[in-house]
Amino acid sequence: MNFIEELTWRGMIHQMMPGTDEQLAKEMTTAYLGIDPTADSLHIGHLVGVMMLKHFQRSGHKPIALVGGATGMIGDPSMKSQERKLLDEETLRHNQEAIKRQLAKFLDFDSDAPNAAEMVNNYDWMKQFSFLDFIRDVGKHITVNYMMAKDSVKKRLGGENQQGMSFTEFSYQLVQGYDFLNLYREKNCRLQLGGSDQWGNITTGTELIRRCTGGEAFALTCPLITKADGKKFGKTENGNIWLDPERTTPYAFYQFWLNTSDDDAEKYIKIFTELSKDEIDTLVAEQANDPGARPLQKRLAKEITTMVHSAADYEAAVEASQILFSNKAADALRRLDEATLLAVMEGVPRFEIDRADLDNGIKLADLLTDKAPVFPSKGEMRKMVQGGGVSINKEKIADPYLPASTDMLLQDRYILVQRGKKNYFLLIAK
Repeated sequence: MNFIEELTWRGMIHQMMPGTDEQLAKEMTTAYLGIDPTADSLHIGHLVGVMMLKHFQRSGHKPIALVGGATGMIGDPSMKSQERKLLDEETLRHNQEAIKRQLAKFLDFDSDAPNAAEMVNNYDWMKQFSFLDFIRDVGKHITVNYMMAKDSVKKRLGGENQQGMSFTEFSYQLVQGYDFLNLYREKNCRLQLGGSDQWGNITTGTELIRRCTGGEAFALTCPLITKADGKKFGKTENGNIWLDPERTTPYAFYQFWLNTSDDDAEKYIKIFTELSKDEIDTLVAEQANDPGARPLQKRLAKEITTMVHSAADYEAAVEASQILFSNKAADALRRLDEATLLAVMEGVPRFEIDRADLDNGIKLADLLTDKAPVFPSKGEMRKMVQGGGVSINKEKIADPYLPASTDMLLQDRYILVQRGKKNYFLLIAK
C-alpha cells in the first residue's frame, strides 16, 4: 500500500514537504505524531492523526506516538486564544498509560515486526535539560525572526484580546522542534505527521534538523476536519466525544456517527475507517439510490464503534438504539447498563418518585398522576390503558390500578413509562 496515494484519495493530506513521497518509496521510514496528554482519554478530534499513523503502519512504515509530556506542561499556542492549564508529572504518566491502551486498538505495539509502533514521552528527554543548556544548544540555531513569522505566533500577537503570549508559549515551537531533532538522532525518524495547525511547529523541527545535522527531514499534515455546516467537528452540546466508555458511552459514540449528515458521512467514512475505495464507492452509490436507508451512516457507525470499542459494544448499541422504536424490547431494556440507559433516555422528561411508595404497592393510576404527572388525570390514563396505549418498561399494561413495586425498577432505580406511541417518561426512585 502506498501511504501518500492512500491518504490522497481519502482526503487526508493538507500540506506535504517536497521529497516526502520519494523518502517513503526509498525505504521503511519512521514517522511520529504528537498527542496532547492533557486528559486520560483521546477524543474523536485525535482520530484523524491516529488514523494517519494506522495507515502509515499498514503501508509498512514505523509509527511513533509521542505523548507531549513536556510540551503539555507548556501549552501549544497554535489556534488557541488563551494559555492553558499545566500538568504535573504524576498526572501526565497516568494519562500516557491510558492513551497507550486506546492507541493499541489502532496500532501494533507488541509484535516483533520491524515496523512495530512505539510510544515515547518528550518529558523523558526534556527533563534533563537545564534552561541554559537549552538556549545554548538549541535556541541559538533558530532566529527570533524565524519564530515570529509563524502563523501561530502572529495570530496571538495580533489577536483581538491583545493579551499577547507568554515567553513559555513562544518557546513551544523550539521544544517541539527539538523533539523532532531528538527522534531524528535517536530513532532515525525522518517524518513528522500532524494537523494543519501544526505546520509551523513541524517545519521548525525540519529546519532545526537541517541546521544542527545537515540532514533532511519531512513534514505532512492533514486538514482540520469540519462539519458540512461549518461547525467544529467532534463537539456536541455535552462537549467532546471521548474514546473512553466511562466518558462517552459506546451507545452515545455510535449515535454520534449514525446521526452525521450525508455529506459528512461520505467524508468521514474515508477518514475514519479502513474500508477500501471500491467498498466506499459502492456505499456512496447505494446512498444516492436510497438516501433514506442511510447505508453510509450505518456502515461508518459500525466500523468505528467496533474499532474503538468492540463488536459486542456495537451490537449492544444497535439494540439500545431500537428500544424506543420497538414494541418487543422489554428484555433488551433490562439488559442495559445504567450509563447506556440514561444515554438512550437523554431528553426524555424525568420525574422523581419515592421508593417507599413502591414498597407500599401504590396503584399505577396514583403513581402516574399524583406522584409523577405523566397523565393529567386518572380518567385519561384509564382511557389510554383500555386502548392499549400505556407501557411500563416496554410491556403494555391492562389494569391502571395494578400495584407498582420495586420489581419494576430497571437498575434498581428507573421505570420507563410510555404514553401513546412517542411519549416517554423516566421515573427515578429516590
